Amino acid sequence: VQLQASGGGLVQAGDSLELSCAASGSTYYIMGWFRQGPGKEREFVATISWGGGMSDYANSVKGRFTISRDNAKNTVYLQMNSLKPEDTAVYYCAAGRVYGTEFNRYQYWGQGTLVTVSS
Repeated sequence: VQLQASGGGLVQAGDSLELSCAASGSTYYIMGWFRQGPGKEREFVATISWGGGMSDYANSVKGRFTISRDNAKNTVYLQMNSLKPEDTAVYYCAAGRVYGTEFNRYQYWGQGTLVTVSS
């Protein structure tokens, strides 16, 4: 599985942005988004089951971010609303076989897309 993330950019606090992650090959994977801010470790953001019936979010983004997927297009999305400067990070999409929020549950990773939120 190859993953290609896109949609990052420079926005102002309070703005919205949607990230996309296009997957090649099989779509029978749990999909997740992680992020790594400046000087920080990579952290979990959101995950979604193969059928889209289950999803989980980090507490820091709950209520502001929404993960979704379109299996017909082999694409997973991360809609980010009410962005804050602390959301500034490189965002990575990932694919795995076991549902969960832990980093090591995901075997495949995209290259990352940078989101910068100015105050």
